[in-house]
Amino acid sequence: MTSTVYLNIGSNSGDRRAFIARAVAALRSSALFAGAQCRLSEAVESEPWGFESEHGFTNIGLAFDIERAEAWTDAELEALLDTTQAVERSLSAMPHRNADGSYRDREIDIDIIEVDDIVYSSPRLTLPHPHASERPFVSGPLEELKSKPCRDAGS
Repeated sequence: MTSTVYLNIGSNSGDRRAFIARAVAALRSSALFAGAQCRLSEAVESEPWGFESEHGFTNIGLAFDIERAEAWTDAELEALLDTTQAVERSLSAMPHRNADGSYRDREIDIDIIEVDDIVYSSPRLTLPHPHASERPFVSGPLEELKSKPCRDAGS
């Protein structure tokens, strides 16, 4: 069976497009996504969401179509989060939040938006992403990936 993982990658600090390209490359080369078809949305430019900054964001949607023999287990969903967070840390030491928990500028941010039609919640991960529909820079690329064929990231 084919399973689709939808991610959103954003950056508002440094060379935004270069950070996003490096994140896509790192995800594609990860063991979790090895051999998966990778599709990208068009880039979206937006103002920061949830905090004030003079630096706008660039975001893309990313879909990985993975051939799987069985449904995702809770442990595999948590491993998916571990993979995205490891890629973030490999590209930037910059934290996503200030000491008080508020958002801040960041070089790279990778969010898991949906995995198939799975509804899942743990202290670390909620699927589908609880704020995706409130954020046009997430919902737009997600709709693009779901509604029309997208170029393969390797093209």
